[in-house]
Formats: sequence, C-alpha cells, structure tokens
Amino acid sequence: MATIDYDEIPPTAPVTTFIRRHSAVTRVTHWINVLCLSLLLMSGLQIFNAHPSLYWGQYGADADPSWLSIDAVEDGGATRGVLRIGNLSITTTGILGVSGIGDDAAQRGFPAWITVPSYQDLATGRRWHFFFAWLFVINGVVYTLYGFALGHFRRNLAPSAEEISPRHLKQEIADHARLRFPKGEKARHYNALQKLTYLLIIFIMLPLMLATGLTMSPGIDAGYPFLLDLFGGRQSARSIHFICAWSIVAFVIVHVLMVILSGLWNNLRSMVTGRYAIETTRGDQ
Repeated sequence: MATIDYDEIPPTAPVTTFIRRHSAVTRVTHWINVLCLSLLLMSGLQIFNAHPSLYWGQYGADADPSWLSIDAVEDGGATRGVLRIGNLSITTTGILGVSGIGDDAAQRGFPAWITVPSYQDLATGRRWHFFFAWLFVINGVVYTLYGFALGHFRRNLAPSAEEISPRHLKQEIADHARLRFPKGEKARHYNALQKLTYLLIIFIMLPLMLATGLTMSPGIDAGYPFLLDLFGGRQSARSIHFICAWSIVAFVIVHVLMVILSGLWNNLRSMVTGRYAIETTRGDQ
C-alpha cells in the first residue's frame, strides 16, 4: 500500500474537512418545518379560496372595502381572472381567478394544483390547516427549548456587534449580490445576514402568524378579546396572516436559491447527516 508523505504536500494545497454543522434536533425540526409549512400554505390557500378578498378592519364585506381580491369577471361573453391590489388591476386568467384552459377552466382564487384538498372544500381545508398548525407549534416549541437550553441561539444565531455594523452588513450584501459565499473557516458559521434573517423569522414572523391565526378564531376571541384590539379586528388579522405567509414563502424561495448556488449537495448533506465539507489549506490547520 502506498503511503502519503504529508511533508511533501505544499502548505497551500487544499484540504477537505468535514465538520458537524447541524445537530440532530436542528435537522429533524427543520424537515418537520418543511412538511408543516408546505401543507399549511396549501391548506391556507384552500381556506382563502372560500372568500378570496382581504380587508382592513373588523367586518369586511361591504363595511370595509377590500385592499386585495382575486375575482372572476365576465368580459365580452368570456370569463377572465383578475387580481386587484388597491386600485391596480391585473389580468391573471389561467392562474388566479380563473384557472385551467377551455373546458377545464374553473372559477377559483388559487388553482387546484396548489391547494389541499385540490377540490373546493372549506371544512377539509380547515382540518388540514389546524392539524399541521399544531404540529408546527409543537415542533417550534421543541426547537426553541433546545435553542435556549443548549445555547444554540447564543452560539449560532446571535450576531456580534461587529457583524451588525453598517460597514460589515454592506459588505455582506455586496458579496451575496456577487454570489461570493464564505469559504474555508468562515463557512463553519452562519453569516450576519443569515443570523438576522433567521432571528426575524423565528422570533417575529412566525409568532405573528400564530397570533393572527388565533385572532381569526371566534372561540379564541371570546376568551382573549384583547387580540381583536391588538390587530385592529379579525379582518386585519387575516390580512396580516396572509402577508406574513407570503413573506415566509419569499424567504423560502431565496433560501433555497442560496442553498443551490452555494453548493446544493454540501448543504443538503449537512441538513440530512450533519456533515458539512469545508476546504482549507494545510497552513490553516
């Protein structure tokens, strides 16, 4: 068997090292979140289709004009889909309002392929939504307790003063825009943009979605009426819930794009097995 004389390897030669980047708890809760958020979005769109309009205020319908709606309107003997945001009106036939083509066309807010169930059924959509909402909450509680108890948030997500300085953040934004991702030792840890984004999602966006979701329940409102005052009414809570949901969808899209561009298989392996490969030189070791 041939032997390797490491003294003959140049100090600048690249060396691949596998590190443990994600704990088992982080990995398991991450994939449960993927499942829950996917089903929550699809069942939530099913619920939205029952009344595809959003309002600010308490009552909705005729009392408060909608700021967003997805409609099917008659136009010269044909039905077309229209998305209205304020005074802006966009034809969305085939996707929103009226989905499908020809004999398969159907009047519905979001198309069948993105809702659970695919057919229009508010009661079933609510059951799917509530089941995965509570699974999501339980999963989030486990992750949060783990994060505080074992120092995950402090070690991995809390940014330093240097990291949140305007100069550092400006440089990171520029690096991301140029698709320059951390290499070597810097790849061992989340960067400042990742830390701030994850903290925003975990401690602001998701709790806000939970609170507004509870506010839409008449039973919860009866026991905790201050929620209606906090969010300005049930219809306002519904609007905030919708905005948060699509903000999280936007985050997921950017997140997946960054995962692909920065090394799909390496990132995927780290979230499945915990092992993440970094390249260093002998001089760094």
